[in-house]
Amino acid sequence: MLSFLSRFAGVVRGVLSGFDRLFFRGCLRRVSYAAGLTNYLRANRILFKDFARHSAQVTQRLIEASLRPARQRGREVRYLNSAKGSKEDIARAIAERDRIRRGLICVLSSVEPCLTFSVGGNRQTQKLEVRARRGKCLHLYHYQIHPVFGFMHARIQTWFPFHVYVCLNGREWLARQMDQARLRYLRRDNTFTWLQDVAQAQALFDQQLQAHWPELLGGLAQALNPAHAELFAQFPCHYYWSAVQTEWASDVMFPSRAALEEVYPPLVRYGITHFRSADVLRFLGQPVTARGQVPHANRREIRSNVKERVEGVRLKHWHRGNSLKIYDKDSVLRAECLIQNPQDFKVYRPKEGDEHGAKDWRPLRRGVADLGRRAEVSQAANGRYLEALAAVHLTTPLRQLAEPLCRPAPEPARHPAGAAAPPPVAPPVPPPAEVSAAAADGPPPGPPPEAPPGRAARPRRVRALNPLAAADAALLEAVSRPEFMVNGLRNRDLRQLLYGAPPAAAERRRQAAAVTRKLRLLRAHGLISKVLKTHRYLVTPGGRETCTALLAARNASVEQLTRAG
Repeated sequence: MLSFLSRFAGVVRGVLSGFDRLFFRGCLRRVSYAAGLTNYLRANRILFKDFARHSAQVTQRLIEASLRPARQRGREVRYLNSAKGSKEDIARAIAERDRIRRGLICVLSSVEPCLTFSVGGNRQTQKLEVRARRGKCLHLYHYQIHPVFGFMHARIQTWFPFHVYVCLNGREWLARQMDQARLRYLRRDNTFTWLQDVAQAQALFDQQLQAHWPELLGGLAQALNPAHAELFAQFPCHYYWSAVQTEWASDVMFPSRAALEEVYPPLVRYGITHFRSADVLRFLGQPVTARGQVPHANRREIRSNVKERVEGVRLKHWHRGNSLKIYDKDSVLRAECLIQNPQDFKVYRPKEGDEHGAKDWRPLRRGVADLGRRAEVSQAANGRYLEALAAVHLTTPLRQLAEPLCRPAPEPARHPAGAAAPPPVAPPVPPPAEVSAAAADGPPPGPPPEAPPGRAARPRRVRALNPLAAADAALLEAVSRPEFMVNGLRNRDLRQLLYGAPPAAAERRRQAAAVTRKLRLLRAHGLISKVLKTHRYLVTPGGRETCTALLAARNASVEQLTRAG
């Protein structure tokens, strides 16, 4: 993300990163499967044949206990014939009508699909048994203005196993925090377009990751069903909380809508035309092959599309339920990572149920215990995405980028390990006779020849680059691949792209030597720099600009160039 911010440092006011939408589910594990519910019935001495009657009684007691606080406070309780409408809009309209600024707003109810249980006969055992099934039951939505979370809602399934769902917004929560800290801000919906102190707001946002989620969410569940302890007195159950969906948003704040509109359209065009399936996997932290191909073990559908909405234009990529997108909202450019299938990511932890056991990289869990790690991988995905988009917006004239490459450059000096390489210096334009077209890969490796006595040693130079030639264009295109913009490249990476599958040992050594000379050529022209004490090279910020601009000009049609001129 640093390259993106440095690119637009003159117009970006700041960046605010944190959770946007959070969707939790509370599950009573002891009664959430058929055998567990069977144990509940035995503990309460309920016969299988009486399960339907007992469930109806428990449901009625739950509904009465859940609605009692709303009726005591005079809040509206409304039944909705259809679950397709926007309940949030209804709740906000009620809050505005009744001028509610804190506490419970209303309770909305509707019949919706759910996972529940029934009792049926088993033909093999000739006995009754509990079975899990898909069904429908009444759900109660409690909308409120929470003292910590702000505007939010929680709902409960009124039939066994009484799942609880909580939906809140991290920006709404942050607004409450900033109000308490007397930090001024401008807000549009769930987006902050201006902040008095971005660093202080980010510090408040980071405090959300330290929240004790089971305690906070448990209080909301208690408000949904005040009779919980009484209903499960003979078979105590506690809610286990998991994150069904998490949205982590990085908001890049521009001074105005006009300033954002100058830079945003090229980002969308670049993302939809250049990012391939392998690039989307890399942004989401998933492995790809050394040649930039999707592994066979990860052959799942990856989709990308652009959609124009009322607020602006949205570019989105999907993979196995997770997604990454950017969109513009007022004067804010938002990069957002949605995770609802955490098994694709890893967390360094012990085994489940063995807190003091050996730690290892294991699949990320849905439980709130791994919510901090979700934030890390989401922020990294947003950063990689913005980093790859940093090279698209160029305002430098093309000739200014191309002229230094079209003349020879001094060969990069060999420096001891650990020492920083000196920056490349553009040499004077040599006479045409001194440039040999046959030196396609530069001079052979080895120490420079000694100068005759009495004459100063002439510095070695590398040849000029021709961005319109097929060989040099292929080299620039290989170096400017998005994965190399983020992770850097090695000799073997470039060799596989330029020459394909590795041949015999002798030919492989020849190709490795040729790629070494090409890397020296790119270093001399300042397009790449070597990572100290490694065999890896990084594309420089100037190299990213130059490669993107030259390749775009090379692939543009005459009509496009004429219209741009």
